[in-house]
Amino acid sequence: MRLRLERALLPDGVHRDVLISIDAEGRFAPAGASTGAERLVPGLALPGMPNLHSHAFQRAMAGSAEVASGAEHSFWGWRDVMYRFVERLTPEDVAAIAAFAYLEMLESGYTSVAEFHYLHHQPSGARYASPAALADAVRAGAQRAGIRQVLLPTLYQQGNFNGEPLKGAQRRFANDTEAFLRLCCDLRSRESSLATTGVALHSLRAVPRVALEAVAAAARSGPVHIHIAEQRREVRDSMEASGARPVEFLLGTGLVDARWCLVHATHVTAAELSALAHSGAVAGLCPTTESNLGDGRFPLDEYLAAGGHFGVGSDSHVSLDPREELRSLEYTLRAWRERRVIAVGAAMPNCGAFLYGAAVAGGAQALGLGDAGLCTGAPADFIVIDTERAEFAGVTDAALVDAWVFAPRPGALREAWVGGRPVVHDGAHPAREAIAAAYRTSVTRLVAEPAR
Repeated sequence: MRLRLERALLPDGVHRDVLISIDAEGRFAPAGASTGAERLVPGLALPGMPNLHSHAFQRAMAGSAEVASGAEHSFWGWRDVMYRFVERLTPEDVAAIAAFAYLEMLESGYTSVAEFHYLHHQPSGARYASPAALADAVRAGAQRAGIRQVLLPTLYQQGNFNGEPLKGAQRRFANDTEAFLRLCCDLRSRESSLATTGVALHSLRAVPRVALEAVAAAARSGPVHIHIAEQRREVRDSMEASGARPVEFLLGTGLVDARWCLVHATHVTAAELSALAHSGAVAGLCPTTESNLGDGRFPLDEYLAAGGHFGVGSDSHVSLDPREELRSLEYTLRAWRERRVIAVGAAMPNCGAFLYGAAVAGGAQALGLGDAGLCTGAPADFIVIDTERAEFAGVTDAALVDAWVFAPRPGALREAWVGGRPVVHDGAHPAREAIAAAYRTSVTRLVAEPAR
């Protein structure tokens, strides 16, 4: 398939009249010379944004923990609400919720997702007849929506650094190391072009070092993700247990390289920032969730100055708009540093275009997608913005991505393509009605059903 893009975001900015070719594998191929027969795609084509951190099931509880109560008003109080919710979920619920969350991602500009999947067993902790029942459910949701998914089965073995036993809803998360590696092997044996597998360690508090090293040794290829240093309490507990801060401890193992994604890394020292940047790993930033949970703020400007790579994720899905993640990153810096237009590069002075391009590249690295952007060899995952809308009148080509990121134009996303196939048409997913109906059925039942 050959397309002529009216406008497209390339590494050095927006260009006009860009030829692209998509091969049979759903990747961009050398375009060659124009034949004059290419299909014209009006508007602005952007690389699809990779969502590097998702817990799909949490979409169904987004907004339900915003009430002042006796619970601790922090991440830890929110976690209690999440635990009560997760006890009710069936594989059918997980598939329905995931499909709807992924549909929303596609309609907002995400075209791929890393699913950080730690929900493995029945509410009692007993295994399903198929240990992959819930992993297969989130895969089915991705297939239903048509998004590219990197499934990250997640190891979870203890309640805190001190080996505290798992209890309550945490029993659904537990695996011994051998069972976990068997699950990973099974999922890898059933991959497809849009459904691949990496691995995740839930956190240093949930995975002892011996298991961390065993899984890292077994995961010789593909992405490796971990939650880390999200909360100050986590940092204090880590120092009490090992004498080291979480990022300091993890980098000190010598395991971290460019395949790794350190999710959150909110509470880091200057030395940790520099070491993380030099490791080649990606910082997985989820600013709408981190703000919602009161986690803190990541020093993105210092990290970029050190040469660090980053991407964005929707995490708990209080927002499913990648632009809101990018705006939140920049606006947090502006309020903190008391100046404007901070996240830019020498070759890219436009803040929106810089943030967008950097997050696409970092996200693609974190998902193990290889090349990123509208370039030969990269997955043909892209979106098209309708620049004929009145809201874009007077916006120059150079400022189009800035306008898309910083001054939202609702409904302007016209198309989304995944693997060379259109999955959003005229701003809507073709299966929206059916997917939304299944989601509504599951969530209505979950709300009505008393907690176990």
